[in-house]
Amino acid sequence: MKFSYTVLGGGVGLVTYLNKEYDWFEEHLEIQAIANDITRGSTLTCFLVQAATSFAMTFYYRPTVTEAFSSVQYIVTEANFGWFIQSVHRWSASMMVLMMILHVFRVYLTGGFRKPRELTWVTGVVLAVLTASFGVTGYSLPWDQIGYWAVKIVIGVPEVILVIGSPLVELLRGSASVGQSTLTPFYSLHTFVLPLLTAVFMLMHFPMIRKKGILGPL
Repeated sequence: MKFSYTVLGGGVGLVTYLNKEYDWFEEHLEIQAIANDITRGSTLTCFLVQAATSFAMTFYYRPTVTEAFSSVQYIVTEANFGWFIQSVHRWSASMMVLMMILHVFRVYLTGGFRKPRELTWVTGVVLAVLTASFGVTGYSLPWDQIGYWAVKIVIGVPEVILVIGSPLVELLRGSASVGQSTLTPFYSLHTFVLPLLTAVFMLMHFPMIRKKGILGPL
């Protein structure tokens, strides 16, 4: 009987201790507010899913013009759960773009870009551009006919810009024609540069939302 009381008392003491620790962290870090931000962030959730599935596929994907398409085929047809991971990656990418567009429209229609939320709006616009860049770079990675011609079209768009158009196209292309020198930087952008920039701007965007609040309904 004494043993039972001892165990019960120890359990209650542990719960009390954990509650005190949680209260301390909540007071200093507002972890509940951070959790609420994350659970409300559909676009952030899609980004995290993208990061996880992309990391899984990098084990099999080969960013070369001769092996890219066959490596994607291997992921979809032979790798364990590869078809599932690739499908989740593709659909979460579409969902991320859709959620981003809806979010931008909601903020714009409710006037969320006005003072004192100008910087929140600026970081949000940057995140929107980064999201679109994910789509442009990711579309080319299978290096099939659709991806190849999509790259040629996208890279050709800046050519209409006076003076800097042609040099900018050549910079994006990496050489005189679309090929390995194009695929390699697109792969690096998609898997490293863009995720890093997105994470940085999210770390700026969410604290601004928490500090200034949200204008209008969620």
